[in-house]
Amino acid sequence: MSRAAVLSDSEWARLEPLMPSSKNCPGRPFQDHRRILEGIIYRYRAGIPWRDLPESFGPWQTVWKRHRRFSGDGTWDAIMTRLLSQADAAGLIDWEVSVDSTVNRAHQHGTNLPRTTGGTSNYTNLLTEPADHAIGRSRGGLTTKIHALCDANLRPLVILLGPGQGGDSPMFPEVLGSLRVPRLGGGRPRTTPDRAMGDKAYSSKANRKMLRDRGIHAVIPERSDQVANRKRRGQAGGRPPTFDKVSYKRRNVIERCFEVFKQWRGIATRYDKLALTYRGGVVLRAIIIWAKALGDTP
Repeated sequence: MSRAAVLSDSEWARLEPLMPSSKNCPGRPFQDHRRILEGIIYRYRAGIPWRDLPESFGPWQTVWKRHRRFSGDGTWDAIMTRLLSQADAAGLIDWEVSVDSTVNRAHQHGTNLPRTTGGTSNYTNLLTEPADHAIGRSRGGLTTKIHALCDANLRPLVILLGPGQGGDSPMFPEVLGSLRVPRLGGGRPRTTPDRAMGDKAYSSKANRKMLRDRGIHAVIPERSDQVANRKRRGQAGGRPPTFDKVSYKRRNVIERCFEVFKQWRGIATRYDKLALTYRGGVVLRAIIIWAKALGDTP
């Protein structure tokens, strides 16, 4: 197989019906979706400038504009949602989920747009470019943080962005609230996992109460300062929260999920100026993961 090609025929057969038709979109008719999609994938996999795309993918401007369009109009998210519905119907989603974030260095070519800084706002409005472009300053310099929720099989369910200095705990309600998998046979979408696992960064009374109110079993260890504070207060400190050490050993699936994402160099390092297009590349990576997982399932 050519290194310029990623999609198999069976994977493209699953994605092709989900791609937008020119009949429903204004402007010129779309060029071959498969060639353009392979070009977008190649760019993120290799981590090269858009202008350096091989000519076999067509004009680089066309590839870039297609990705910018589909990132901004919700096309990538719609395809991702459809694949999640198919996977849920096929029983491929394990609803023991893990949450975490990973910090990615922003390349100097992706940080030269004017931006509002100083805040810790997270990128939750997926179709609007944030004022800070989801770039912040942390110990690693100018960075972007990917917040993700994955199932027990290392496959992503939710992907959000935030600046590198943003906290994980305040973002947890947004991440969990973004979990929505429609059912192919009708009915209410599934929004509640059976169990949610996170590291000590997610240990807060607000997060535990949110999970308890929604009937989700929490597997989150206490921070040492929380333990000390509870013991210092004696009986007034209350009982320690339940914690399943055996189940917590499986939380590493989210770290391994990030490893799979960062095999694409354009995700491991952010070269995109816009948060819209960078997140679009991350969602596209998730689309490919689910397309491969679905394989030839009906």
